[in-house]
Amino acid sequence: MPQGLVFLPMNMYSKKFSLKSRLQSFRFAFKGLGTLLKFEHNSRIHLFSASATVILGLIMKIDISEWSLLIIVIGMVFITELVNSSLESLSDKINPEFDEMIGRAKNYSAAAVLIAAVVAITVGVIIFFPKLWALI
Repeated sequence: MPQGLVFLPMNMYSKKFSLKSRLQSFRFAFKGLGTLLKFEHNSRIHLFSASATVILGLIMKIDISEWSLLIIVIGMVFITELVNSSLESLSDKINPEFDEMIGRAKNYSAAAVLIAAVVAITVGVIIFFPKLWALI
């Protein structure tokens, strides 16, 4: 078996459905969000930006298609931030010393967050600029 690969026994996948285990999965997911917000400074910036955007959307009474776009791009930013933070955490645990390939992977995932944020800002400008301009 190649180093680093973990194979789980088949009985791990054949467990019967359990509401308790499904609820536990949600508990882990919410714990992950809390951990992200606690330890990752940029995630708090994203949360502030998302909250401000939602408030502005409510004030400007944007339509359902505009809400849909905003929800998608806000989700995209948080998903990429979660993946980026996960990769960084695992990389630091595996090899705390500088490693060029790990550094490259970290840079790629950080670039994904940057692209997601730029796309989100662009969508926000497309939606809100004409509405704000009309008020002036």
